[in-house]
Amino acid sequence: MHFDVSWSAAARRLPFTAALFVSLLVVGIVTGSLWSRANDKSWYHEVAFGLPALREGKWWTPISSAFVEPGPWLYAISLIVVLVGMGWAEWQLGTVKAVLVGVGGHLIACLLTAGLLWLASTELTSWRWAEELSESRATGVGALVVSAVAVASATVRSPWRLRVRLLLGAIVAITFLFQGTLASVEYVLATAIMLVVGERYFATNEHGYTPRTRREVRLLGCAALLVIAAANLMVFLFPSSGPLGPTDSDDNSVFTMLIGLVINVAIADQLRRGKRWAWWVAVVFGVLNVVLTVLAVVLVAFTDVSTEGAVTLGTTLLWALLLAILIPGRFAFAVPWRVRKVGTLGSDPATDPADRVKQLLRAHGGGTMSWMTTWPGNSYQFTDQGTSVVAYQHHVGTHLALADPICAPERLPAAVDAFIDLAESAGATPCLFSIGTATSQVLVDRGWRSVQIAEDTIVDLPGLEFKGKPWQHVRSALNKAGKQDISMRMVTLADESFAVRTQVRAISEEWVGDKGLPEMGFTLGSVEEAMDPEVRVALAVDPDGNVHGVLSWLPVYAPGGEVAGWTLDIMRRRTDGFGPVVEYLIASSAVAFKDEGAQFISLSGAPLARTGDFDPEPLDKLLDALGAALEPYYGFRSLHTFKKKFNPRYEPVFLAFRDESDLPRIGLAISRAYLPDATAGQLLKLAASGTE
Repeated sequence: MHFDVSWSAAARRLPFTAALFVSLLVVGIVTGSLWSRANDKSWYHEVAFGLPALREGKWWTPISSAFVEPGPWLYAISLIVVLVGMGWAEWQLGTVKAVLVGVGGHLIACLLTAGLLWLASTELTSWRWAEELSESRATGVGALVVSAVAVASATVRSPWRLRVRLLLGAIVAITFLFQGTLASVEYVLATAIMLVVGERYFATNEHGYTPRTRREVRLLGCAALLVIAAANLMVFLFPSSGPLGPTDSDDNSVFTMLIGLVINVAIADQLRRGKRWAWWVAVVFGVLNVVLTVLAVVLVAFTDVSTEGAVTLGTTLLWALLLAILIPGRFAFAVPWRVRKVGTLGSDPATDPADRVKQLLRAHGGGTMSWMTTWPGNSYQFTDQGTSVVAYQHHVGTHLALADPICAPERLPAAVDAFIDLAESAGATPCLFSIGTATSQVLVDRGWRSVQIAEDTIVDLPGLEFKGKPWQHVRSALNKAGKQDISMRMVTLADESFAVRTQVRAISEEWVGDKGLPEMGFTLGSVEEAMDPEVRVALAVDPDGNVHGVLSWLPVYAPGGEVAGWTLDIMRRRTDGFGPVVEYLIASSAVAFKDEGAQFISLSGAPLARTGDFDPEPLDKLLDALGAALEPYYGFRSLHTFKKKFNPRYEPVFLAFRDESDLPRIGLAISRAYLPDATAGQLLKLAASGTE
């Protein structure tokens, strides 16, 4: 009974999909084409679309062709495609919009294909493939479904909107690669046109064709290159004739094919890791492939030259798809062959720099932001035989040091001086960002300027009790969680199940996608940083295993290696989940850390957000403008206000610079450090919003 009700409900929710499915099935049964080839039937030319049909005045064929499939196996595929593809598109768009974009895209693709083939078959060209297609006819519902799916992809949140588009593009390109038929040309045109239509008129949650996060760019780039490798393997194993002639080549050996396959897979793996060299190799090969194919098309179309081998329009479409991911997403591939380090690491020069930084943190202790110096993207200057280190990033001619130097207290002035010498000897502007009072004073004593840029919010744990009116909001969150059976789990995220990690990533990707700007960096981590085994992650989970919220906590070491406290980093909540989940997780985490003996938690300083009165320094105005511009996207100042619920004490966080002449470059460097993934257009838009 439940099965019948489900199908009935689906038919009511998806009437167009149901009608299209039934129509295809009925036509296949009535005409007998469900079990025999339709294009062998006498009536096929009356319903099939093509340039000959238009010349014969059969104006109805663009519509009639959508309800007939050429052969039995194509019927089986089309029925599945309608159920999955058209059903999903109608679910996303609604019936009326799904009909309009599906039918409209199908008609546009049919007529545009006919127009292009007419041009290609004139005396201006001698392209045999185009001439053959101009005399052929085709049927199928594919272009209709492809059009609807392409438009519906604009309504999906990150990361799935890009994944749907990549999957659609790969399927269409591979279909074109192995068929090269009139119908597959329609698929390519329908995809290209309707993706633009969907983005322009149907996008709801976010806009753009590029991924928002580094991880997503890397995964999509890796997946696209693996698809290309698989396509090349299939072309080798099953050669055919395509738009540019035969796809086989007499001089291609199995050994050569395997070498190429291994190289593609190896580069794909390095793209997944974000390696800069792999990005360059993939982009250069992709551009060369596209350029050579364009030249081949010109030669084949306008001369008597014939081509063979791996040069095909289908694989070029895949390379173009990969380039569309890699070039706008170049920010995701900043991992060098080796992490840059300056100076010596002491007795073990082979030690990984980030691991050595962690060792120094345990030996000397660090501040609430010191663990961020271990993240990818930082370069390191080691001094005193590897016993002192400064982490920094280089942006727009500025060496931007992150947090206090990690060293023995008596070596602090020497570490600061060494970093200044490093920057100035390289012709870069030195700047120290998010430093504490002690480091700030060292620089002030050297004639530098130091301004407060944030406030670290500290909650002391000994004696912490959520009693009294100041803790009313926190108690309310804890009580509501208990009533809804929400529990907190303190975990190591890397050890969690695939299902839990997938939920955490999905929550984070959705949060980033809502911002309209790429994922931030520098002092703001992501799920990748939360995967560190030494980072603790608090999850709010319901009895069904659904994750409602995520916090990550970075360790703060005291000298000697004991964890004295924890710093809040990522803070994500599911949009349709438990409301006060963040308040609940922070309070529950505080209790858990208190029971373990920790002395404090830091809710971290919201970047570019401060309270109280400050002297109107020039840099203050610059940072205030940047903070105001970012507020609608990331809510730093709202976040700073939110943390007041936990009655913290405040500790100042400073930025130090030589003099006011360095400020323009420092401001640009800070913007680029926080938004390493932003395009020039996004930064201009951001700057404009900050001046309104």
